[in-house]
Amino acid sequence: MMKINLDHIGRRFNQEWIFKDVNYVFESGKSYAILGSNGAGKSTILQVISGSLSSTTGSISYFKNDILLDADSVFKYLSLVAPYLDLIEEFTLMELIDFHFSFKNYKKGLNRDYLIELMGLKRSESKAIKNFSSGMKQRVKLALAFCSDTEMILLDEPASNLDKQGIEWYLTLVEKYCSDRILIICSNQLQEYSFCTNQLNISDYK
Repeated sequence: MMKINLDHIGRRFNQEWIFKDVNYVFESGKSYAILGSNGAGKSTILQVISGSLSSTTGSISYFKNDILLDADSVFKYLSLVAPYLDLIEEFTLMELIDFHFSFKNYKKGLNRDYLIELMGLKRSESKAIKNFSSGMKQRVKLALAFCSDTEMILLDEPASNLDKQGIEWYLTLVEKYCSDRILIICSNQLQEYSFCTNQLNISDYK
């Protein structure tokens, strides 16, 4: 059981507050949509939650089974997919999967062959990532995140570069792999978060 506690957090760039005084709790088994217009601060607060950015004010705490986690170890417990995070283009698909899972564990019962089939990329397993289309790359990012044994999945614009079939595939991943995890989605596209049972509008915290 994981829990993320945001305690009066705020983030400022220069003299401008992106958001401030956010109090919120994220818990395992629940899905959350962080909403707001372009430039509202959705990606920024997701980076703060992931630990890749610090908050200007307030604090963020992570608990597993009610035990406080060291903030420096939080990366072990989360998977992050975002447009600003690139794949290693020189690797083949097989090499990239093996590299990724040298840092993360597979969800129970999964392996490299299963992931490649899940992505629908069997014919491209020996192809360099740099030769993948943007849609193929997004499939790789999402499959790596959902199939890693992590308690938290953080997604920023998860359906970007996906066609209609790809979006349906993404929704299948959510249904199959997220029932017991914290799922946080930053989006302003309903198709990406329509299933989320909780919503946090970042525009309310200006």
